[in-house]
Amino acid sequence: MSSQKRIRDYGVKVGKLETGQYNSITDVEGVTVGHVTISDSGTQTGVTAILPHQGNMFKQKLIASTHVINGFGKTMGTIQINELGTLESPIILTNTLSIGTAANALIGYMLEHNPEIGRTTGTINPVVCECNDMLLNDVRARAVTHEHVIQALNSTSKQVEEGSVGAGTGMLCYSLKGGIGTSSRLMNMDHGTYTIGVLVLSNFGILSDLKVNGKAVGEELKASILESREEKDKGSIIMIVATDLPVTERQLNRIIKRTITGLSRTGSMITTGSGEVVIGFSTATKIPHEKTSVMSIPMIHEEDIDIAFRAIGEATEEAVLNSLVTATHVIGRDGNERPAFKDLLKQYDIKLT
Repeated sequence: MSSQKRIRDYGVKVGKLETGQYNSITDVEGVTVGHVTISDSGTQTGVTAILPHQGNMFKQKLIASTHVINGFGKTMGTIQINELGTLESPIILTNTLSIGTAANALIGYMLEHNPEIGRTTGTINPVVCECNDMLLNDVRARAVTHEHVIQALNSTSKQVEEGSVGAGTGMLCYSLKGGIGTSSRLMNMDHGTYTIGVLVLSNFGILSDLKVNGKAVGEELKASILESREEKDKGSIIMIVATDLPVTERQLNRIIKRTITGLSRTGSMITTGSGEVVIGFSTATKIPHEKTSVMSIPMIHEEDIDIAFRAIGEATEEAVLNSLVTATHVIGRDGNERPAFKDLLKQYDIKLT
């Protein structure tokens, strides 16, 4: 990963399971992430692209599932994922009013790589997720362009920048600066070692609720920052889950539902104004677009699944905390600003352990 100081660098170890090499969603083989950051005065936004594998997503689909914890969101593409149980495009994250641009660009990207779409076969299901960055970003300006989306798709890597980057540039978390965060866990089973990774776009929560490994850090900070106006929880969080665990769509759905355990451990109440959406996929099985003979899909025994429940909760919790602690102070639209968690910890000499 980069030289950014992450939550573990503050002495905080979340959960019991070990992380992957990068402690990132990209610890799942084949997964890469790219950002385009747009930061210029009142424009604080961007694009984040996730490639689930390095082949042709349309021709080699992945088993996938989605789960809505609270549906205050405008995510595109989940209906078909839930109907067919497969993912056939990269995943784009951006701001709420740029989902149309992002979808159009992603469709163009898929058409370029698949000339048969709309001619000899069906169309494409683009997956685009959003959060509302209107406090720091002039969201009405719709600064994200087709070129930004393509650039993010073409610049993915295993090295994932976190915090105020890409789609996370203008996002808030627990009334502080939020954004992109990621983490992973290893799952040791009798038949092998598997990885689960989570990437979040965090834009939710109020400061007084924030907890770090059970410690009420938000209450401590709120008491210190008397001049800071605490925002109502009107944001969202997008959680993208990748794994190489061989699972069915039903099993994957059971696993991604457990993101809520990690989210709640950071202090989230899942308020009415905050949209919580999860999209998960498994790289263990690739589903060919063209019809074949009867397929065999490997799956774990149901008795193996508890470790995946633990892993996804731990990775989600740590990804949220990483999104907070790596974010930087941003001054955006109309002079609105949100402080950085790491700056406040230093300023008020607050310890996380």
